[in-house]
Amino acid sequence: MTKSLPANGLSQAEPAKPGSEDRTMQIGVDSFAARSTDDGSVITPSNRLRELIERIVHADQVGLDVFGVGEHHRSDYLDSAPAVILAAAAARTHQIRLTSAVTVLSAADPVRVFQNFATLDLLSQGRAEMVVGRGSFIESFPLFGLELKDYDSLFTEKLDLLLNIRKNEFVHWSGEHRAALTGQGVYPRPMQEQLPIWLGVGGTPESFVRAGALGLPLMIAIIGGETRRFRPLVDLYREAGRQAGHSQLKVGVHALGYVAETTEKAVEDFFPGYARAFTKIGKERGWPPVTRAQFDALRSPHGALLIGNPEEVAEKIAAHSKALGGISRISFQMDVAGLPHAKHMRAIELLGSSVAPVLRKNEGGI
Repeated sequence: MTKSLPANGLSQAEPAKPGSEDRTMQIGVDSFAARSTDDGSVITPSNRLRELIERIVHADQVGLDVFGVGEHHRSDYLDSAPAVILAAAAARTHQIRLTSAVTVLSAADPVRVFQNFATLDLLSQGRAEMVVGRGSFIESFPLFGLELKDYDSLFTEKLDLLLNIRKNEFVHWSGEHRAALTGQGVYPRPMQEQLPIWLGVGGTPESFVRAGALGLPLMIAIIGGETRRFRPLVDLYREAGRQAGHSQLKVGVHALGYVAETTEKAVEDFFPGYARAFTKIGKERGWPPVTRAQFDALRSPHGALLIGNPEEVAEKIAAHSKALGGISRISFQMDVAGLPHAKHMRAIELLGSSVAPVLRKNEGGI
């Protein structure tokens, strides 16, 4: 049996101080492998995935900390197998951490999820992570023969199994939705002593409390409204962690964002595709069409969007971190705007050269 660690990943030999939290700011990019762009260009799915690998390689070269690939099962995206995409990137990168964003655990077999990411960890020499969640779309449920009515119980049970597999090489476990494991070994084991697992959450208090009670790092998807409105939920997470005896916690934010040389250019590039994408999603969910006034409100100092020049974006991230009591990771989602590949590459370069250094320099005060 492999050596196990506490759920928060701390070594028993190096305990953190009670109530401490990792405040080192990591900067990353998340992608949903959008199938097309909004500039009218025609590109094959194969070439689109090739471009995505180029973006991950570029993020590694400019010194970003992490790159995440989402998981969807609809025609708009090419990320139904994120571990495969990340494995291709692992062969061409050296330092950047590679994560899912998110793994739709409710619709997956935790054994296969662990095996896939343990393999990625070996291929990347210990750079794999995963963010697990329930996802924001429901196509995976009928696709994999699952009932939407089991939405909550599927996730709770599968998260329990995944954490059990992470802790134990030989697994004894039983549940409602999957055949029991009676001591079978799960292989391969990862290179890291404990494969990092973040819990991806939206806005339900129960999810924040669950993450804290389990001592798992928290990744919050903040794509609208004001970032500071999540502070009470983050406080719930930290208090649940404290009560459960977890002395080191991490809070990350998945945000819609884009950086250009000037704020005017960033807005001009990002808004048209953003408006089209959210208006389309809104039709499925009963939301009204996106307006420019709404977009501008989300770009305001307290709004969730991180759109602007490097200095402006760095200042806003620092302000958001302060509003949430400190964050450990910020990941930019730019796919939603349908930007051409060249603009993605330039934005990644600016994140590495002009945004990340400012945040890292001031991390002691974040």
